[in-house]
Amino acid sequence: MISTARRATAETAERNSAPEGSPFRAAPHNLEAEQALLGAILVNNEAHDRVSSFLEPQHFYDPLHQQIYETAAKLIAAGKQATPITLKSYFETAEPIDATLSVPQYLGRLATNAATIINARDYGQTIYDLATRRQLILIGEDMVNAAYDSPVDFPPKEQIEEAETRLFSLAETGKYGQGFSTFSNALTAAIDMANNAYLRDGGLSGVATALKALDNKMGGLQPSDLIILAGRPSMGKTALVTNIAFNIARARARSLRDRPDLSPTDPAHDGAVVGFFSLEMSAEQLATRIMSEQAGIPSEKIRRGMIDEAEFKRLVEASQEMASLPLFIDQTGGISIAQLAARARKLKRQQGLGLIIVDYLQLLTGSTRRSSENRVQEVSQITTSMKALAKELNVPIIALSQLSRAVENREDKRPQLADLRESGSIEQDADVVMFVYREEYYVERTKPAEGTAEFQEWMAKMQLVSGKAEVIIGKQRHGPVGTVNLQFEASVTRFGDLANDAYIPARTD
Repeated sequence: MISTARRATAETAERNSAPEGSPFRAAPHNLEAEQALLGAILVNNEAHDRVSSFLEPQHFYDPLHQQIYETAAKLIAAGKQATPITLKSYFETAEPIDATLSVPQYLGRLATNAATIINARDYGQTIYDLATRRQLILIGEDMVNAAYDSPVDFPPKEQIEEAETRLFSLAETGKYGQGFSTFSNALTAAIDMANNAYLRDGGLSGVATALKALDNKMGGLQPSDLIILAGRPSMGKTALVTNIAFNIARARARSLRDRPDLSPTDPAHDGAVVGFFSLEMSAEQLATRIMSEQAGIPSEKIRRGMIDEAEFKRLVEASQEMASLPLFIDQTGGISIAQLAARARKLKRQQGLGLIIVDYLQLLTGSTRRSSENRVQEVSQITTSMKALAKELNVPIIALSQLSRAVENREDKRPQLADLRESGSIEQDADVVMFVYREEYYVERTKPAEGTAEFQEWMAKMQLVSGKAEVIIGKQRHGPVGTVNLQFEASVTRFGDLANDAYIPARTD
């Protein structure tokens, strides 16, 4: 349908842009598919609705086709009809295609030879796939040119990171944001979730943390939830998420071993693959914490080498079990929320991610220059992006957060939602907000002189609070708020259920 002169002009321009002496190869394209789709849209604007969710003007190979598609899309969005007649006024001054064919005449020819609307999506997908191939070629060419030129201010490490980022961005384009879903489909998904909870031991619809009192309150960690875990320093935030990460990864490793008949991605498996972004601690420090917890040996003894032969044997046994855990740690400090999202998507594709942990939120940076100029806006962008990532990957995200010093000025030092630091968007974007509180920490620091009446009172109070911790659920979109009581062994940074109420639902405030 396209004229010989137009095809020759396009190919000549492409050949002239190729490096001298290189064999000419046309970039992947299909002008006939572009013409067929544009013709279908000009005849029946409903064809645009079938491709608008994934097809953009830049996906077209021919520049004129890009302009036609973009102009038609704007008219349709404005509630007007996009036809050769309504588009004519926008292209009357456009350069003719050749000596015998103007652009308005070309629009009429597109409509005259239009394909059926039924094939519109197939043509659109063909155009999109070819555009993706062209982008791959462009990324490859840029990689080759940068590697040959070797600029001083663009070292190989940065070249790799840039290429990786561009490839991941290209891979994820169009994978989410699929538009409306029917209520029937939503109901089916809800029934499937209820059925999985009914069939699973413990009746949980989410990923079990192995802390039964907490699971009773939350029903497990729910997919697409942003969970904020906040607390003052030394309350045990990192210890709690480290325990949860290990429990979930261990459950997945055991399920994979015990159920080889199931596919590794089968939802019937327990646990999940865990991605742990540790912006504050190194991977070695996290591993030491987990080994300390599992072997029952204080981490300070492990670091100082103050262990005997029996304890070393326990360490070896614990490390052998942990070696096969699907727990992945990224210890890069100061990364942006965009970098975190790209790495999480990569892990999801390669390993099948089921839980993301970020320690901690305030150490992330925003992705735009404007957000970095205002800390409140930056934190707001981070939490909004983190919630979007949880929905995109359909996994729960646990993000640790700091609390303001206002807690220390109150008589009752139990945290509240108003204590969340730097931005109200943390509370707004989160599906669940939890606080870790250990009264033992504060009581221990009021120790009076021994032998006094106050000392006896202090001892009695210490006995009541020693080894106990509270997880206060201050917000939960799909469940009750309240307090969960847990056991905490400070020497090995281990949380567990209290023996007397491990299976009893926690009280509701």
